[in-house]
Amino acid sequence: MAKKTITDIQKRIAERRVARKLALFAIYQWQMTGNAFEDIYVQLQYDENYTSDFQKADAAFLHSLVNCAINHSEKIDALIQPHIDYRTLEQVDMIEQAALRLATCELLHHIETPYKVVVSEVVNITKKFGAEQGHKFVNGILTKLITQLRPIELKANPKK
Repeated sequence: MAKKTITDIQKRIAERRVARKLALFAIYQWQMTGNAFEDIYVQLQYDENYTSDFQKADAAFLHSLVNCAINHSEKIDALIQPHIDYRTLEQVDMIEQAALRLATCELLHHIETPYKVVVSEVVNITKKFGAEQGHKFVNGILTKLITQLRPIELKANPKK
């Protein structure tokens, strides 16, 4: 039986998936500690809990997501907050906060990634690491954000 080889596209998808997971952890850590972006990013590279995944990740993509979420948090939070009813972003579960920040950064700065992919990937991460129904909350907020952040793409790809 021939061994399956992965294509360059499959490799890139896998690298970005790992980068999103690490970005979620990094953003969560920042939320908990308030440590600087540089300190958190270095820890991802050298901490034994993360180095294996870091070596499999798209490092530039990871850097971009974490940098955006931490160093531009006021802008990111201001985009998210209007879509959250009856509470503030700080009252949302920490994993869901991190997931929303991660997705918002990707929607803003990585237009090469279709919004449907961003939502799917972040919802799946939230299912794995978030509260039991947290993924539904994240999906709802992202659905609202897409109309604001990706209106042209949304119009070009209406739901069927």
